[in-house]
Amino acid sequence: MTKHVAVLMGGLSSERSVSLRSGEACARALESEGFQVSRVDVCRDVASVLTRLKPDVALNALHGPGGEDGIIQGVLELLRIPYTHSGVLASALAANKDKAKIVMAAAGVPVPSGKVVTRFEAAKEHVLPPPYVLKPVSEGSSYGVFIVQEGTSHPPQELLRADWSHGDLMLAEKYIAGRELTCAVMGDRALDVIEIKAAGGGWYDFNAKYAPGGSIHELPAKVKENIYQIIQELALKAHRSLGCRGVSRTDFRYDDRPGGTGELVVLEVNTQPGMTETSLAPELAAYAGISFGELVKWMVHDASCDR
Repeated sequence: MTKHVAVLMGGLSSERSVSLRSGEACARALESEGFQVSRVDVCRDVASVLTRLKPDVALNALHGPGGEDGIIQGVLELLRIPYTHSGVLASALAANKDKAKIVMAAAGVPVPSGKVVTRFEAAKEHVLPPPYVLKPVSEGSSYGVFIVQEGTSHPPQELLRADWSHGDLMLAEKYIAGRELTCAVMGDRALDVIEIKAAGGGWYDFNAKYAPGGSIHELPAKVKENIYQIIQELALKAHRSLGCRGVSRTDFRYDDRPGGTGELVVLEVNTQPGMTETSLAPELAAYAGISFGELVKWMVHDASCDR
């Protein structure tokens, strides 16, 4: 029997445009695999839309608040529609970067030191000695992120803008120089490790993430074999410590510069990694011999309630 899959996309967060691309890519792949697909642009009436559609499974391609913080997962639990990716608790926990760091650190996962401040405090004076990073506690896709460089006289004043829409709580963290690395987990298996470099230099911001040619992906990452294995082990440990399910992606910083600190830290776990044409999780799956169609089919078969 052909399964009817509702692909949840769009939504109300600042990551709406990315989610629409993820969702459309997943919807096309599922159709090519023989599934009946309904594309659902998620609005506040999503419960009534899904009640009318009666899908067998919901593939969650939402990103950001409302889509990966336990909210849509709670709706799907109430409706008893099996869904992909992580459940209510893991989603809510991973979406709060500060709380996730506490849990991961308790499980033995190295994380950067830092503290939570309001955006008003962060704009008033340096909350950590530069260089440091400021990022919203519950945003993704590099929205609202600032790297405060050494020698900067004052913190970013953009935090005080009247149209600021990324919440009032910011996570201030020590800046870890070096490489940007990421590793995906699929079920109980850690995939390979990619090093990401912004094509124009600088850091891995929104444009580097999503613009075609915006970033250079080196797969497999050229790090020492023992470090490569440690990254895979830590990605799996982070995934499990937060209670994640399905596919997740863990981001790392590694300072192996000559004279560097040698630090390897987990920045965050993405419970809803991007599924666009430039996304990392599908690229890691492909390197492991899993096509995009096979990946989304696996997600559908892995779907359940009570995650």
